[in-house]
Amino acid sequence: MTIPEDAAPKTSNISVRRGDPLVVITDVQKHYGDFQALTDINLTVNRGEVVVVIGPSGSGKSTLCRTINRLETITSGTITIDGAELPKEGKGLAQLRSDVGMVFQSFNLFSHLTILDNVTLGPIKVRKMKKADAEAQARILLERVGVGAQASKLPGQLSGGQQQRVAIARALAMNPKVMLFDEPTSALDPEMINEVLDVMVELAQDGMTMIVVTHEMGFARKAADRVVFMADGQIVEEATPEEFFTNPSSARAKDFLSKLLTH
Repeated sequence: MTIPEDAAPKTSNISVRRGDPLVVITDVQKHYGDFQALTDINLTVNRGEVVVVIGPSGSGKSTLCRTINRLETITSGTITIDGAELPKEGKGLAQLRSDVGMVFQSFNLFSHLTILDNVTLGPIKVRKMKKADAEAQARILLERVGVGAQASKLPGQLSGGQQQRVAIARALAMNPKVMLFDEPTSALDPEMINEVLDVMVELAQDGMTMIVVTHEMGFARKAADRVVFMADGQIVEEATPEEFFTNPSSARAKDFLSKLLTH
């Protein structure tokens, strides 16, 4: 696997999109029984920032991503979003999840609903939008991600890349404060990966706060303000893409990158 030269950023954008802290993770630990999945996680993601989390399989990347909207509970520590700590359950948790868009590996669309209905369901049920307003917004978002012509189809009639772009539109329809992407291209055929990554790059350029767990190093170089490298449930280092890919500071990251670049 090689990192394409044209994926490298022409100029660093790390100072451009710094806002106030939006997601603050402090001293987070996560256990599954005797197994410690996350250890001493401290991470701040600022408003408008794109943070890409990379690392070997089993390093805790997806677990960390899923703790941010409490799909995974934490054993100890705190996570705040826009100054509010994650609620444990109930309406507060539902409200928080509506502010945190999530795009999964496997699309998670409702197979029995049309594309349009998949995108309008949340705004109508949770945001209490009028159906006509929700549908108008949905059509704009579906056009934005390049699947406007598919609005009346069922998910099973779309390619994997199209379904994942619908999933992005569905998350955007809730007008989230932050978007989480958990390996959004890992279930896609190679020719479909770029069509999803292109949408994500546009979101990043538009200033959406994004936390992206991915194996796509080209995307990390192109769109990230910061790369966070994890191994064994810990954050080993974080740096600008330029710093990380040209001069990683830890032996673990150097080993990880050397294996990528030799395959």
